[in-house]
Amino acid sequence: YRTLLSEKVSQMMEWASKRAVIRMNGEKFRRLIRAPPRNYSVVIMFTALQPQRQCAVCKQADEEYQILANSWRYSNAFTNRIFFATVDFDEGSDVFQMLNMNSAPTFINFPAKGKPKRADTYELQVRGFAAEQLARWVADRTDVHIRVIRPPNYAGPLMLGLLLAFIGSLAYLRRNNLEFLFNKNVWAFSALCFVLFMTSGQMWNHIRGPPYAHKNPNTGQVSYIHGSSQAQFVAETHIVLLFNAAVTLGMVLLHEAVTSDLDIGKRKIMCVAGIGLVVLFFSWLLSIFRAKYHGYPYR
Repeated sequence: YRTLLSEKVSQMMEWASKRAVIRMNGEKFRRLIRAPPRNYSVVIMFTALQPQRQCAVCKQADEEYQILANSWRYSNAFTNRIFFATVDFDEGSDVFQMLNMNSAPTFINFPAKGKPKRADTYELQVRGFAAEQLARWVADRTDVHIRVIRPPNYAGPLMLGLLLAFIGSLAYLRRNNLEFLFNKNVWAFSALCFVLFMTSGQMWNHIRGPPYAHKNPNTGQVSYIHGSSQAQFVAETHIVLLFNAAVTLGMVLLHEAVTSDLDIGKRKIMCVAGIGLVVLFFSWLLSIFRAKYHGYPYR
C-alpha cells in the first residue's frame, strides 16, 4: 500500500517538474486520482482546447490556470500536497462521461481524502476564472495558499507612456494657443466617457476576470447576458455601455432641441430623435435588468 502510494506521488512529482499543469487522459485519471491510495489533492480543469471545439472561454481560462499552476510550481512553498492537472475532452471524453459532465471549462478539486463535495466544484459563472479568484478557492478547499505571480505585462505602461507623449507633443505644438485646454465640451465629453466606462461594470471585469460570453456546448447557443444578478459577462458590460451612451445621446439631443438657435424644423427632428433614443434604449436597459432580477415588476 505504501509502496503504491510512493510510486504515485513520485510519478506526479516527476510530471509536475516538467510542466506545472499535468495533462491527463482516462487511464491516468482512473489510476492516479480515482483509485486509492492517494494523500494529495488534485485540481483538474476539464476543458476543450482543440480548435474545432471553438471554445474561446476555454483558452482564456487555460491562460489563467497556467498562471496559477506556475505560481505554485515555482514557489518556495511547493510540496506534493496538491497538483494541478487538465483533462481535454478530445483526450479524455470517457472521464467527462464518468463524471456526467457536459460543459467546459469546469474546475473540480479532488481532495486527498473522500470524494469531491459540491463546494469542490468551482463556481465559474459567479467568480470568473482569474488566477487570483482560483487561488482563493484553492485555499478554501485545501488550505494551500498560493501567491499568484503574473509574468510582466508592459502593455499598460507602454500605452500610458504613449498617451502622455501624445498629450505632451500636442501641448508643445499648441503652446502658443492653449485655449483648447479650457474647452468645456472637451472636458464634459471626457468625463462622460469615464462615467459610462465605470458604470457599465468594467472594473468588475478587471477584478473578477469573467468570460466574454457563454456558449452552451449542447445547443451551441451563445449567451451574452448572464442570468444572475451576482455575475456578468464581458459582452454584457459592452452592451450596457452602448445602451447608456444611447440614452445619454438622446438626452443631449433633447437639451439641444430646446436651447439651440437652429431653425424649428431641425429642432423638431432632434427632439423626435432624442425621444426615440431615450425610450428605446432605456426600455432595453429595463429588459436586461428584468432578465437578471427575476420578478422585477416594471417594464
